[in-house]
Amino acid sequence: MLNRITIKYPIKTFNKKIRIEGDKSLSIRWALLASQAVGKSTSVNILKSEDVISTLNCLRKLGTKVKLFKNKCEIHGLGLNGYKYRSNLKLDAGNSGTLGRLILGFLVHTNKNIRIIGDKSLSRRDFLRVIEPLKKFGATIISNNGKLPIKIYGTQNAQPINYFENRGSAQCKSAVMFAALNTKGQTIIRAKKSRDHSEKLFRHLRLPINIIKNKKIDLIKISGKKKIKSLNYNIPSDISSSAFFIVLTALTKNSKLIIKNVNINPTRTGVIKILKMMGVKIFFDNIKIYKGEKVADIKIVSSKSLKAINCPVHLNSSAIDEFLVIFLIAAKAKGISYFKNLSELNQKESPRLEWGSRILNFLGVKNVVKNNSIKIYGRPDLELNMNKKIIIKNFLKDHRVFMTSVIAALSFGGNWTIHDKNSIKTSFPSFMRVINIIKNKNNF
Repeated sequence: MLNRITIKYPIKTFNKKIRIEGDKSLSIRWALLASQAVGKSTSVNILKSEDVISTLNCLRKLGTKVKLFKNKCEIHGLGLNGYKYRSNLKLDAGNSGTLGRLILGFLVHTNKNIRIIGDKSLSRRDFLRVIEPLKKFGATIISNNGKLPIKIYGTQNAQPINYFENRGSAQCKSAVMFAALNTKGQTIIRAKKSRDHSEKLFRHLRLPINIIKNKKIDLIKISGKKKIKSLNYNIPSDISSSAFFIVLTALTKNSKLIIKNVNINPTRTGVIKILKMMGVKIFFDNIKIYKGEKVADIKIVSSKSLKAINCPVHLNSSAIDEFLVIFLIAAKAKGISYFKNLSELNQKESPRLEWGSRILNFLGVKNVVKNNSIKIYGRPDLELNMNKKIIIKNFLKDHRVFMTSVIAALSFGGNWTIHDKNSIKTSFPSFMRVINIIKNKNNF
């Protein structure tokens, strides 16, 4: 079967209700914490992507009993410091930066060598950002100039640390939080604002965590050596995955869409705030709090007029995974949009800022990239001739480049060939199935 797709026609007007798969960040965090809990934890709607499967496979290698069914996952936790494994064990994080960085936090107490590897894309990414603070706990970590492969040999007497997370990286913060669970004493983290899924899970599990929120910095205090209770979790849908369909609806004339039961955690809704500023019509219905997370149905109505913005920098961390598809709204907006301080985009699976610019160039939309920033000169009349051929390939199998290209093709027309279809398996394996549901008559 060909690992590429061809799109020759823009999507037609639609009015649909859909459900999408579980939140990736929550799926991975749930699995890691469940493996260190006491007893059986069960999740419903866990994301069955390659990143999550890699997580479950790593946990199995660490001696954890994992059962994955059609509609749920069971993990029989071994308790804190309960992993059972052979010396020189090799764990493959695949393409998952979340797994590769977060699991190191649980391995600071290991008494045997463990080697962490990943695929070609992950092996290019920076791990020094987690290696440096985790060494302070007492672990010995040897890396390839701050990149994979990494060998870790832990300590049986991990010491609490003081740590300043100044990147706005939830992965760095979470790795330190997980490591803190295995210390005697209190770890203090001063963290730039970022996703707070780990904090909410800690609170729900009644782990000893104290958080003081300031305007730019959160002060987090964690006391270790407390048992983690089992966690049954119906994982809400992923807002990052939802963003592609929000943009598709906004750009498709006379269309409406409802996405059911989506995680709208305020640290993840930067994309919603940005798109609303640009004139996208987005509404929340059936809002509720579930195990600390804010969840709602998202309703989107197509937009007749989109406007350019100077994007506030403080929204970057809460929209970092969605900027590629946000750029498509800027391409259609009236005026010049400006997005700055986007260096974190190039710490992902591919240099995404560069790829965002390339896709805009294919669309014939003027843009200027400079100093980790991009100016996009919007074209409200943007529409491609059906004979204009566009080929997307060699993007390091970055799932978000693939999905953004699909949304661009369906929104603006043209004759597209988009390679590496299998890249979506890392985060959203049912993406094309949902696209087909929107295009056809049937709902879920």
